[in-house]
Amino acid sequence: MDFNQDYRMLIGGRLEAGAGRLEVVNPATAKRLAFAPDASMDDLDRAIASARAAFSSWSSLPLDDRRKSILSLARRIEQNAEGLSRLLTSEQGKPYSDAKSEVLGAAAWLKGTASLEIPVTVNEDSAERYSETRHVPLGIVAAIAPWNYPLMLAAFKIGPALLAGNCLVLKPSPFTPLSTLKLGEMASDLFPPGVFNVISGGDSLGPKLTAHSGIDKISFTGSTETGRKVLATASHSLKRVTLELGGNDPAIIMHDVDVKELAEKLFWAAFGNSGQICIASKRVYVHAAVYEELCDALVAYAKTVRVGDGSQQGIQIGPVNNLPQYERVRSLVEDARQAGISIAYESEVPDLPGYFLPVTILDNPPEDSRVVQEEQFGPIMPLIRFDSYDEVVAKANASPYGLGASIWAKEDDAAWKLADRIKAGTVWVNETRHLSPLVPFAGHGQSGFGVENGLDGLLEFTIPKTITRKRRPA
Repeated sequence: MDFNQDYRMLIGGRLEAGAGRLEVVNPATAKRLAFAPDASMDDLDRAIASARAAFSSWSSLPLDDRRKSILSLARRIEQNAEGLSRLLTSEQGKPYSDAKSEVLGAAAWLKGTASLEIPVTVNEDSAERYSETRHVPLGIVAAIAPWNYPLMLAAFKIGPALLAGNCLVLKPSPFTPLSTLKLGEMASDLFPPGVFNVISGGDSLGPKLTAHSGIDKISFTGSTETGRKVLATASHSLKRVTLELGGNDPAIIMHDVDVKELAEKLFWAAFGNSGQICIASKRVYVHAAVYEELCDALVAYAKTVRVGDGSQQGIQIGPVNNLPQYERVRSLVEDARQAGISIAYESEVPDLPGYFLPVTILDNPPEDSRVVQEEQFGPIMPLIRFDSYDEVVAKANASPYGLGASIWAKEDDAAWKLADRIKAGTVWVNETRHLSPLVPFAGHGQSGFGVENGLDGLLEFTIPKTITRKRRPA
């Protein structure tokens, strides 16, 4: 498979160039990388129509047959991991090692999801009646994946949607469509025509997809602002919706931590993927007893980290993915500077034309500052000093978001008790960002609507159907 050209959409089992072209930029060079198809309304209509035509036969297949097709896609991803990883680095910006972890992680996610079973519940089995509840597929799923983890977060949707018996129309971000289009090419002969479709396009394509009368379910990952628009669009026809949205995840560093052991882990909790992770540690609350020591340790470690073009060997942090996000993150740092917030560390950036931003550690910014209140989604870590645990719990919970959080401590039981007080869908103790295809992942507050992963996430792509039979008297 050639990963350097020939990017086509998958519509009804056929690879198509589409009606228009969309420019894709390499964020490390700020130059055009390739053209992707820009789907027309006719392209969209045909993709949905092909999914509708395939639904009856696909949903009627035994679960094990659908499982085998998903596993075959996972194996093909693994077989093409090197080329797919290099393409992902070129369009997303992350270092090659991180890209390969994402590619292999997407394959592992499909395998994990394929291991799940869809339950049948017997409600009553008496002399009078028999009643059972099944979970049947919804129909046609619109899956919209973001630019920070285009393949991994697509896998969050592909596996459960298809395993449950739905047909799928997958749309990647216009900033990172290429690796997803190649994923569609890999899948083209693994599923019956129309079961799995991939279309790409600009900003106008998403609203057309979510508003389309042929869509029964929307699974969207992206910003909270866009999620509100998706939910409003879905309300007109009462489409089912799953939304995985923004987060402003707190990390709470307790008084007894081993600073030397923690510094590297905490650095990557915030700066992995250039901070472009919905569950990155974005507000780091540090107990006063260890604040200065931890700040010094983080700065010392940050000085060892290499920022640059992710395609080059040894690079650990790449550019921000796109120009709008680059400008937004840069404005947050400039706002902090204008407000007089102390900058504990600001790295150099490579002399390259891409969207490179310095790794920035802020020293105790005020709680009401933009850099604390807003989700940065970039290479910024605000360190915030606290004295009491009641105080830090109140601050951690004073956010409209509630996606994830982490507690770091030497005493596990104390950290566990503190975790119970945090309002978030997932709270990690002495680690962060650990997810599993077998474990539910859900945002509280404005961080989400519905559930992904695990049995709960699989059932989001179904609807209960109860069948009751009245028994005749003996």
